[in-house]
Amino acid sequence: MSIDFTIANSEVLAGVKIVTPSVFEEARGNIWTSYRAGDLDGLLPTGMTFTHDKFSQSNFNVLRGIHGDSKSWKLVTCVHGEIHQVVVDLRTDSATYLKFQRFVINRSNPKLILIPPGMGNAYYVSGGDGAVYHYKLAYEGDYFDVQDQFTVGWNDRRLNIDWPVKNPITSQRDNEAADAGN
Repeated sequence: MSIDFTIANSEVLAGVKIVTPSVFEEARGNIWTSYRAGDLDGLLPTGMTFTHDKFSQSNFNVLRGIHGDSKSWKLVTCVHGEIHQVVVDLRTDSATYLKFQRFVINRSNPKLILIPPGMGNAYYVSGGDGAVYHYKLAYEGDYFDVQDQFTVGWNDRRLNIDWPVKNPITSQRDNEAADAGN
């Protein structure tokens, strides 16, 4: 059984990495490795390591995001179900400012996406039985939580993201950002 990764640079967003794990498939199901320090810590700035993991369980038709902060690196994936992962460049000094990239992540297409600080992170749950999302975080100092994050409306007209849904289930925070941006 292999635990290798293929690592590619996004062709759309500067600084975003796409990590594709090798998958061992058999009659019982499959197994794949989501992280190995020797392979993936090298994607972070010198001296920084992943220090914090989070899981988020969401029902079908839930859209979470667009959220981010100015200091955390996120390695994200879907460990159950199917999501439409969207990464938006919100760094005003970036050549790819306001561009976005979408990835469909599911059992047959496992991917891990490394998102640098200043980028917006969002996902939509398109699988009927919901999804489990995993974040691996790296940052200096204390963790930035909701009060220190930015939020951009999932339907912001400047971005024109073609989500696979018109009326998703969203949080109050995301509803307020959607109303403010349109």
